[in-house]
Amino acid sequence: MIRRQFIKDASLAAAGITILNFPVFGKNAPSNKVVLAISGVNSRGAYLAQCYSQLPNVEVAYICDVEDGAIANGLKALKDAPRKPTVVKDIRKLVAQNDFDALVIAMPDHWHTPAAILGAAHGKHVYVEKPCGHNPYEGELLQKAVNKYNKLVQMGNQRRSMPTLIQAAKEVHDGIIGNAYFAKAWYANNRKSIGHGKVVPVPPTLDFELWQGPAPRKEYVDNLVHYNWHWRWNWGTGEACNNGTHEIDCCRWFLGVDFPTKVTSAGGRYAFNDDWQTPDTQVAAFEFGDKKSITWESRSCNPFPVEGAGRGFIIYGDKGTLVNDGGGEYKIFDADNKLVKEIKSDTKADASNTVSSTGNLDFYHFHNFIDSIRGEATLNSPISEGSKSVLLCHLANIAQRTGTALHCNPQDGHILNNEAAMQLWKRTYEKGWEPIV
Repeated sequence: MIRRQFIKDASLAAAGITILNFPVFGKNAPSNKVVLAISGVNSRGAYLAQCYSQLPNVEVAYICDVEDGAIANGLKALKDAPRKPTVVKDIRKLVAQNDFDALVIAMPDHWHTPAAILGAAHGKHVYVEKPCGHNPYEGELLQKAVNKYNKLVQMGNQRRSMPTLIQAAKEVHDGIIGNAYFAKAWYANNRKSIGHGKVVPVPPTLDFELWQGPAPRKEYVDNLVHYNWHWRWNWGTGEACNNGTHEIDCCRWFLGVDFPTKVTSAGGRYAFNDDWQTPDTQVAAFEFGDKKSITWESRSCNPFPVEGAGRGFIIYGDKGTLVNDGGGEYKIFDADNKLVKEIKSDTKADASNTVSSTGNLDFYHFHNFIDSIRGEATLNSPISEGSKSVLLCHLANIAQRTGTALHCNPQDGHILNNEAAMQLWKRTYEKGWEPIV
């Protein structure tokens, strides 16, 4: 069903291309088979497994997880796949297998960079979901791994591969709204309280030691696994990296900027009194010299939409405005606010969907990764590009946690003259689990 819908989406007039029109002896040639392992298969990872297994001449040979229920989800997602995957619980053992080509990572955030480095070091190409690191240091470490091991590493900011947004970015760069100087992004959801967790014995279905991996050890509480680790700094990165990455990345892409000169953040945990540590409400601002800026508004616990959408972005220029709905649709208005162009999609963005807010449009990004492995394309979001957007999200979190304005080096984004903030550039790792390149 996912596959059929994708074929429908792929033929959108706005896209102007059909990426499933393969030559007979192209991607289906036996020598072009790409074999994958999926690590982290509770929800998003199970979806990735199902999607990748439907691509031409792609097999999922392994799934990897440390929790029995998640493993069951991964196996269920692949029940109709021609190949039954082998289950490996320890990613360190998984990457040592020599019969697959690429590792797909949908583990908790604190595992993203360590797992990606393990994969690349063992000769695997890597698709790693956003964010590509738990902290700014990890983005730099992952780029170092790419350079050392010469493997492809694609980040899962799927909008970079949507044909309509590629078209929209080109139009903005070509001047359709004049000088694009300001961008605004937002995310709104209706997340409930996670309550106050109780310290309880680790369930027998979970290898909590391996789940924590590189993170400093904490006691197991009953409101942590599977999803609520997102809101705890020891393992997660908050809504900024969880969802802000996507639209902040689009803003940076459309404006054509790299590293900021100044970052500020306002907000807090306002909606509930519970174990949630990261902000549920946040407004972050990024300045790029005195020429361009970006803002991102997050409301994790109030779903009131902006421009009729739960997520999206707006690009402002001196001759017009572009408005995106969080997915592949966009509108362009002239300087008098008259609608001059509108591109629609059959797939609507759903900000509340924790598996895939953009549905089958994600397939474009999956195809781009596989085609790049085959040498038939180049990555739309290599780590050299994706990590710049994730860095903005990390800087927003650091500004929020320190209560300070960050002044940054425009050459690499490093924080200047702020010792408290600079301490958060890198995390502390559990002894023996440090990621090393």
